[in-house]
Amino acid sequence: MVRMTIKRVMLSALFLIVGAAQADDVKLKPFVLASKSEGTVVEKSAQVKTALTTAGFTVVGEYAPYTGANVIVVTSDDLKKNAAASDAGGYGAVQRVSVTEAGKDVQVSYTNPVYMSHVYRMEGDLAGVSAALEKALGRVEEFGAQGMTAKQARKYHYTIGMEYFDEPSRLATYGSYEEAVQAVDAKLANNKNGVTKVYRVDIPGKQESVFGVGLKGSGDNKSMDDQFIMSEIDFRDLKSTAHLPYEVLVSGKNVYALYARFRIAINFPDLSMMGKNSFMNIMRAPEAIRKTLESTVEK
Repeated sequence: MVRMTIKRVMLSALFLIVGAAQADDVKLKPFVLASKSEGTVVEKSAQVKTALTTAGFTVVGEYAPYTGANVIVVTSDDLKKNAAASDAGGYGAVQRVSVTEAGKDVQVSYTNPVYMSHVYRMEGDLAGVSAALEKALGRVEEFGAQGMTAKQARKYHYTIGMEYFDEPSRLATYGSYEEAVQAVDAKLANNKNGVTKVYRVDIPGKQESVFGVGLKGSGDNKSMDDQFIMSEIDFRDLKSTAHLPYEVLVSGKNVYALYARFRIAINFPDLSMMGKNSFMNIMRAPEAIRKTLESTVEK
């Protein structure tokens, strides 16, 4: 009897170890395809917003970066709670849902909460948020990359010499959080330098707020333009429109943005360095984005 008990305990422990190892090997991808069907972006966007609010999400903004595309940005109590518990957690305080024309169909996709929780090094893995989005919108498949494990995602950078999550650009410094967040809100609302405010979410219990911004440029400043960038890198059949919009984070008295060599790469980690539809074609974008955001929110 004692031997049988020991054997069962050992087998149970083995199953737990194997299960944990398998979980560690799960490949996560940036986006989730919720559905693909006929219709219009306007119709689908309305349906998506209704489904999201019914599921307990709050719509904080919408962004139409170009014709045939719309991004609906949402938050929830769970998202804000996890953001509050995480260092620079404001980046993960929202999820983005895209509605995009692709051929004869309209694709509804969203950022993968579990993937995002790891690339943003958050405390919780947002599995509950993922389940809520799946229930509200559906889930066909993950896409956007060959995939990374949670461990790989938490240490991610595109290649040697490129920025990590904890190496953002500091855009400005104010005298206090209150001064910083009010100034940034006002400056973004003024639509200066082609930068438009899409949303603002304040993180509860912290001096931290995240803003979503649309970027529109032309001529010499075309490199920071959302439509230009996406025309070069979002070329596959499944559209990664939910990459947009970009974020500006007010944390304490400082204003930050993730450097574009990280912020773009987390959603397009398999993009080639050179050649057609490669990072080389948008090589000026990271500095163009940084300078544009800096000049927009500077004190």
